[in-house]
Amino acid sequence: MRWLRNIIKNIQEKFRPFAKRWQFGRLLLVIFLAFFLTMSVYLVIVAKTAHVKNLQATLAQTATVYDDSGAAAGELYSQKGTYVKYNRISQNMRDAVISSEDRNFYHEYGFSVKGIVRAAALNVRNKLLGSSAIAGGGSTLTQQLVKNAYLTQEQTITRKAKEIFLSMQVEQDYTKNEILTMYLNNAWFGHGVWGVEDAAQKYFGVHASELTTSQAATLTAMLPSPTLYNPIDHPQTAINRRNVVLNSMVENKKLSQSQLQVAKATSITLNDTYDNSNKYKYPWYFDSVINEAIHTYGLTEADVMNRGYKIYTTLNQQDQTNLQNDFDNDAMFNYNTDAQAASIVLNAKTGGVRALVGGREATHTFRGFNYATQSKLSPGSAIKPIVVYAPALERGYSIDSSFPNMTRTFGTNGWSVHNAANVETGDVTMYEALEHSYNVPAVYLLNKIGVNAGYNSAKKFGLDLSDKDKNNLAIALGGLTVGVSPMQMAQAYTAFANDGVMSDSHFITKIVDATGKVIISKPKAKQKRVISSRVADNMTRMMLGTYTNGTGLGSAPVGYTIAGKTGTTENPANTENTNSSKDSWALAYTKDVVQATWMGLDSNSENNSLPLGLTATMGPLVKTSLEQVLPNTPGTNFTVTNPNSNRDDSDTNKGFDWSNIGSNISDGVDHAVAGANKVWHTVKGLFGGN
Repeated sequence: MRWLRNIIKNIQEKFRPFAKRWQFGRLLLVIFLAFFLTMSVYLVIVAKTAHVKNLQATLAQTATVYDDSGAAAGELYSQKGTYVKYNRISQNMRDAVISSEDRNFYHEYGFSVKGIVRAAALNVRNKLLGSSAIAGGGSTLTQQLVKNAYLTQEQTITRKAKEIFLSMQVEQDYTKNEILTMYLNNAWFGHGVWGVEDAAQKYFGVHASELTTSQAATLTAMLPSPTLYNPIDHPQTAINRRNVVLNSMVENKKLSQSQLQVAKATSITLNDTYDNSNKYKYPWYFDSVINEAIHTYGLTEADVMNRGYKIYTTLNQQDQTNLQNDFDNDAMFNYNTDAQAASIVLNAKTGGVRALVGGREATHTFRGFNYATQSKLSPGSAIKPIVVYAPALERGYSIDSSFPNMTRTFGTNGWSVHNAANVETGDVTMYEALEHSYNVPAVYLLNKIGVNAGYNSAKKFGLDLSDKDKNNLAIALGGLTVGVSPMQMAQAYTAFANDGVMSDSHFITKIVDATGKVIISKPKAKQKRVISSRVADNMTRMMLGTYTNGTGLGSAPVGYTIAGKTGTTENPANTENTNSSKDSWALAYTKDVVQATWMGLDSNSENNSLPLGLTATMGPLVKTSLEQVLPNTPGTNFTVTNPNSNRDDSDTNKGFDWSNIGSNISDGVDHAVAGANKVWHTVKGLFGGN
């Protein structure tokens, strides 16, 4: 090794004049001090801007959701349990935690110098051994509280530095007993339980104030790893770990030897009385509130669930409860138990979501897939008012304009379009074509006004059509490249209900933090005029016939006048069966509310077919839910009348072949058969398969 020492000596001799000239040692010292000062200032700013004084209020309050009348509707829960005060926590529990987790808790200022030195030594050892791991351990109770409340669980030096400075700030603002109380109320005890009160209920069926020495030691033993040491999954491991905690209590002089023997001899008797079922009362709605808070207002899930926010919404609890109960009743879906479904009710004037159910399920998955808000489905004929008839009225057509209703071809490639069940009649008026959902007049009219007119109208109504749909004549029948959700359709239909002004759908109206500060004062939702009031009135006139004379017949609520449109998509798995469908839609509205309901087969369905028509699928749900919602609204009447009331029966029946389809109409069969498979053949036929 002499050669190596000689090399080092030569380097030092050559470097010494340079270092002396430029005072290299002092320069390094200045750089180090500047870095230390900068980091200190940064960490002080982090600590001072963390709103530590709000910590207790934030942890003590559960995020609460309020309905449209300002009444509490339920709670959001995550990392949050039932908060109890210091004197409501058993002395046994306090002694066990202090003895096991941080014996010097009452004698240190937020952090342990010994713990930091020990962790630093372990880090040096890891580096020498080639490990990149950051050594943990040595954290005080205050540091653990800060880590859970403010920081991530990553093991980095930067996070550790933040933890220390935040702990010092917490120690400055709170007493030791307050810190211990916050820690125990924010601790994770496994099996979905946060906080000592709920843990006591979950494992032993008692309150935190009633915990015995053995029970307290068992809960304390779980703190390092609830997964490994909980008595439900690992009873013997839990006992062994409990006994370690009991020994630490003796060492800390919180327990005598005789008390130790008694506690060790006590068996662990489990008794689960924990119940949080009444907190997350409206799971689909609350999921949507959380999603909107994240995606629209930039909050995180942790913020929403754990900061004690008061979240004011457009929820109507009566409507939501009724809709949830309806979805639990298979009769509402004609006992098609394998089909999925979703429904959403909007305030037509504001766009506020009154009620929502996003699927049929036995057990709710937190923030799981929501068919009402996240699905991309073909809307079938429910899109005709948006892409065909509204833009046609804007271009001078009348609701009495006549159109051919015989099978015919379109485009250079001769795309053949026919009505459901190949029904053919003489020319029909626009309102007849809409209420009976004929396909031929819709495609004929879109071809006349131009596909681009329909495409632009859909975009104006808030539907996210693809650029590929710009030349796609099949959009007249709901043949979209991507698809839409029930919420998007309901939002679009608010324009028909609200004199041509569309209201953005939304859930949240205001959010207030735990200190009472308003952080969101009004919804970002907007309103915009998409059609004139004249066009909106004429669209409503036509859609009044859907539930009195057309495809929605038999599903109308008794005693109420509604307008709307139905839609059906062909089942691509069973194209030869004209009585088979994949999706069923029902849009219904008054001047006060809009409801969009969908039922269909998803990829998980074992059944490969649904019956054809609204009454055969979800007609009972549409009828029942509207009969529940409408009495709970102002009952604003339409200012227009159904055009069917202005003609006699002979006019109504003129050119109409009742012998073939009269029975289908009386059954409410939806002739808007326009499924994904038919759309594909449509596009291929019209554009040469490209």
